[in-house]
Amino acid sequence: MTETTAETIRIVEVGPRDGLQNETAIIPTATKVSLIERLADAGHCCIEATSFVSPKWIPQLADASEVFSAIEKRPGVRYQVLVPNLQGLERALAVGVREIAVFTAASEAFSQHNIHASIDQSIERFRPLLDRLQGTGVNVRGYVSTVLGCPYQGAVPVADVVRVASALQALGCYEISLGDTIGVGTPRQARALLCAVAEVVPMAQLAVHFHDTRGQALANVYACIEAGVRVVDASVAGLGGCPYAAGASGNLASEDLVYMLHGCGYRTGVDLDRLVQVGRWISTELHRENGAKLGRAWKP
Repeated sequence: MTETTAETIRIVEVGPRDGLQNETAIIPTATKVSLIERLADAGHCCIEATSFVSPKWIPQLADASEVFSAIEKRPGVRYQVLVPNLQGLERALAVGVREIAVFTAASEAFSQHNIHASIDQSIERFRPLLDRLQGTGVNVRGYVSTVLGCPYQGAVPVADVVRVASALQALGCYEISLGDTIGVGTPRQARALLCAVAEVVPMAQLAVHFHDTRGQALANVYACIEAGVRVVDASVAGLGGCPYAAGASGNLASEDLVYMLHGCGYRTGVDLDRLVQVGRWISTELHRENGAKLGRAWKP
């Protein structure tokens, strides 16, 4: 793949939301805002900024309105927020959000444990949101969790993932992110699942989101890129995981992903030196080890 013909992989940076929501100590609003702005300065074009969820469920993100309002918005950067219900949507719209994400699962057991509702009920809850957004120009992205395994029921049938992804597309989601929430998938599994979903949802509308719990995330991403996916979720410094899945800490680190993609000849628009510095900075701010292998090894 030559420089002139290199394809672009779009990275959705989920660190500020999916990454920070697991932190137990409340992070200052100014730190969250600085993280988002530094990620934009590093070249990220899609950043999941926060979630308008009830503070009762995730106290860390209680300052969602303040964070989103304080961000210095960069031209060409999309700032996505997670919205669980109509109340959250109204809060998001009040501060000028132009892209939201909705979240469901492919595992019935996980859905019940996570949001105390069935999968079908969770999808029905999204209908008022989509109706409210008619004519507003606000885009909606869909997340499907536990696509390769569930901490409660174990294996998840591929047909269930296909059904849920198809339902989100039918609702109006422009893109559906397939998430291996507990990091159990391996490359052949990941590729087969992606291809099965792509039979009913066009590949151009799919993204992948792998947790690195068992060290398989980069291999899974590469297998899915070879299969045709061109959007990948990742988290700076490997921040985050899933608060509802024991042992699932550790998103794929954005630094490691960008290093691999650039080494394979793909474009990302991300400045790797700057991104590594962001990862090191936020790791210091949070008093935690940098989860990115490149963050520990990189010498500009």
